Amino acid sequence: MTRGFHPGYRAGRESFEEGWRTMLDKELDLDFPAWPQYDDTERAGLVRALEQGQWWRIGGSEVDEFEREFAEANGAPHALAVTTGTHALELALQVLGVGPGTEVVVPAFTFISSSQAAQRLGAVAVPVDVDLDTYCLDPEAVAAAITPRTAAIMPVHMAGQICDMDALGKLSADSGVPLLHDAAHAHGGRWRDQGVSALGTMAAFSFQNGKLMTAGEGGAVTFPDSEQYETAFLRHSCGRPRTDRTYRHQTSGSNFRMNEFTASVLRAQLARLDGQIDTREQRWPVLAGQLARITGVLPQATDDRCTRNPHYMAMFRVPGISEQQRNELVDALVARGLPAFAAFRAIHRTKAFWETGAPDEPVEAIARRCPNSEALSTDCVWLHHRTLLGTEEQMHAVAEVVSDALAAS
Repeated sequence: MTRGFHPGYRAGRESFEEGWRTMLDKELDLDFPAWPQYDDTERAGLVRALEQGQWWRIGGSEVDEFEREFAEANGAPHALAVTTGTHALELALQVLGVGPGTEVVVPAFTFISSSQAAQRLGAVAVPVDVDLDTYCLDPEAVAAAITPRTAAIMPVHMAGQICDMDALGKLSADSGVPLLHDAAHAHGGRWRDQGVSALGTMAAFSFQNGKLMTAGEGGAVTFPDSEQYETAFLRHSCGRPRTDRTYRHQTSGSNFRMNEFTASVLRAQLARLDGQIDTREQRWPVLAGQLARITGVLPQATDDRCTRNPHYMAMFRVPGISEQQRNELVDALVARGLPAFAAFRAIHRTKAFWETGAPDEPVEAIARRCPNSEALSTDCVWLHHRTLLGTEEQMHAVAEVVSDALAAS
């Protein structure tokens, strides 16, 4: 990083609470809880799955039980467990009729799976800008992107902050374009005290190793009605009905079935999710408040209508910093013991986005209409959610490390 960048960082440190001064004189405790977390509950589940004698979902019971428990926890009538979160998105989009000749509106600032799920179905992924405070879809930008070919709108609940579902819900109702929640970051999240799965549309979840509950990989889709669920079940099992014995494949599909071992682990993970969210909800205001005291640092904003934020990531910006400087800052934070990462690159700034299903629009044109996504790609940093499972004192220590790293840059 350029020496002396943002001289105000040092001045900002001088304004910290007096309690911080004593922390400078002792070693900072950055021994955060490990992730993934597990105990004998997972071990017992794996043995249970092993000993039942059937290790796939058609013959076993773990996947069925996990689906029931996950649907209930998220306020959905139905849930379908699948192989990955990316497959969850792809399957849900297929149920909505997404395919060649259609378009899907996605955030420009998101993990690439959001767009690739649509692109792999032959659809065009249309990136739109996000709000610079919450990092979630900008409803006005979505409205401007809708065309007669738009088959779905995909709100991504970034880091657990639920998108503006009041505005997006109205836009969906007025336009007739369905919503598909990319809830890979939002297990247990609530909008006006309702889970995203209870808002009348499909939601897709991920259980990849870093997610809020995990079995290494895995995903799920929740459904508001049985018709969509049954369609998805067929498609996730190569088009075969559950009781088929004569290979009467009724529709196209693939093998997205979750196995029994994965489901047994996820049942244990789900049982401790609420307690972990409680802890993160307590820690984030402390960490965000301390980060906000550092000159030039802006934590991700919250929307009060998001009444439960599971905080998949602790995100903050350093406006004005270059991408190289941001990446060097991340390296400095990692060297000091923080599980820090550079934020997602805007999807239109990746080679993968342009391989198939990209809009007929030059990259610079997309960049001009997505300035907030461009900025976040450059100046945003995130910390893994296990950081927020630490103690309140550790939240102060995290901010101290960020302050020191910036002051030394």
